[in-house]
Amino acid sequence: MKKIDIAKHNSNAWDEESIEESPWCTPVSKEIIEEAKKGNIQLKLTPNKIVPNLWLNEIKGKEVLCIGSGGGQQAPILAAAGANVISVDLSQEQLNKDLLVANRDGLKLLTVNADMSDLSEFKDATFDVVVNAASTVFVPDVEKVWREFYRVLKPGGELLAGMMNPSFFMFDHAESLESGVLEVKHKLPYSDVDSIDKKELERIIDDDVPLVWSHNLETLIGGQTKAGFQIIDLYEDWWAGDDTLLNEFSPTTFVTRAKKPD
Repeated sequence: MKKIDIAKHNSNAWDEESIEESPWCTPVSKEIIEEAKKGNIQLKLTPNKIVPNLWLNEIKGKEVLCIGSGGGQQAPILAAAGANVISVDLSQEQLNKDLLVANRDGLKLLTVNADMSDLSEFKDATFDVVVNAASTVFVPDVEKVWREFYRVLKPGGELLAGMMNPSFFMFDHAESLESGVLEVKHKLPYSDVDSIDKKELERIIDDDVPLVWSHNLETLIGGQTKAGFQIIDLYEDWWAGDDTLLNEFSPTTFVTRAKKPD
């Protein structure tokens, strides 16, 4: 099997996902934008829970970088709340939806088509806040991502990052739903590139499904502190819908609030 260009594959896969309008690719309503303009910010970085208002009550006028958050959701909401927003995403189709909402609702935001692992387009200490919806599963080296986030944040700046619980990747969720039994199948950390057989990997590539990596808590949380962040808050969330049995037993996602020291 030839070497995979991961960034190119995931860019194309998310373009396809965006065209099909999965939950992370459906622009928010005008009503949510209007509420954000009033200060009621209904921001989601994981499937269900809204980011606490306490985390966002000083967002107006701040320089905000939305990473892996295209799709007409996080970036337009924060722009409506009064932040100066730049949205970075690997998928141009996802960025187009940010622009669609901005044009629809009279918002100002910029978009940049780039990989979250390489933010060299931005200078050090540029942003007050980095917002990252749960998308680090689509990069192989999450610690490199944290270092880039840390670099572009100003001293005292904050990172709000959604993540998948690594335990989610121990199971084949389609098989579990069919059998009614949640059975451990994969050793952690999981990777589409290394944890499944070549035939299944080829199917993922051919079907334009995004490649994923589970990472582990050492790199997801410890990686942030290793980069220099201080974790100051955290909450957990569950999967949306009924396509996994794991929801009956455990949260599947979580969000950290981290600070770059002054």
